[in-house]
Amino acid sequence: MNLPLDGRRILVVEDESLVAMLIETILEDMGCQTIGPVSGIDEAMRTVAEDMNIDGALLDVNVAGREVFPVAEALKARGVPFVFSTGYGEGGLPPHWRGQNTIQKPFTEQTIREALMKALGVANV
Repeated sequence: MNLPLDGRRILVVEDESLVAMLIETILEDMGCQTIGPVSGIDEAMRTVAEDMNIDGALLDVNVAGREVFPVAEALKARGVPFVFSTGYGEGGLPPHWRGQNTIQKPFTEQTIREALMKALGVANV
């Protein structure tokens, strides 16, 4: 069966190793190829600059005490869709980023799938 997200390359920026492993498993189950997980802002910035084949991204808002927004700006500048992941939900985002696709921790596989499909403009099958 061909899944709607089959073959999509998704960058994962997440500093909590258990959460990163869970996301990686969820993405693999959806047929995605995980880039990372990346656990630091500097490494994420390098990845965005060097990897021209990123289809989308799942970004933890707080990564090792630093905000992920520079990575979001770099992805946005390239036209790469992304989803924020945060324990505070969309209300915890600065006003500039409200309205951006956001999932609240703890999340489910369905939450991640729906948010990524919406961000990537993929129809649900």
